[in-house]
Amino acid sequence: MTFCVIAMIALGLSMDAFAVAISNGVCAKPFGFKESLLQGFYFGGFQFLMPVIGWFLGSCVKSYIAAFDHWIAFILLACIGGNMLKESFEKSEVPQERRLKANILFLQAVATSIDALAVGIGFAVLYVDILQAATIIGVISFVMACLGGMLGKYLGNFLQTKAEFVGGLVLIGIGLKIWIEHLFFGK
Repeated sequence: MTFCVIAMIALGLSMDAFAVAISNGVCAKPFGFKESLLQGFYFGGFQFLMPVIGWFLGSCVKSYIAAFDHWIAFILLACIGGNMLKESFEKSEVPQERRLKANILFLQAVATSIDALAVGIGFAVLYVDILQAATIIGVISFVMACLGGMLGKYLGNFLQTKAEFVGGLVLIGIGLKIWIEHLFFGK
């Protein structure tokens, strides 16, 4: 498999992480270069790790993973997004700082990288050099998450009061997209 093909796969896999990173940039306060790098490491790291795990699992467990991966991603993203929606309606006299927390980044990174696990299983069947492919996927996802976070930061300044509400809707929308694709289109 060529570098360009793997890079295109990586770009496709990174889109969910990019959208979640935008949401984080909108909602997290403070959000700057450090937070952008932090979420880049989480998303890029899991996008690197999951294809490696999938590759080791091999094609024999593909049917088991494909049967419920969309449910895991949907539930994680819907819970995180639902909580953000709920908090957007809570009134507070003192503006709260919403920092990026490790547990939330962990859940987001897992939820957005489950498809990469299935790709890793496919790579095992195709005899792809997994370290090269996973590195390309991880680096592209890292860059996209960093860019998404900074873009979200500037969108957050524009949206201000609706930022958390919009961020929650984005996360729920991504979860629904994953669920619908797998349920109705078998992706």
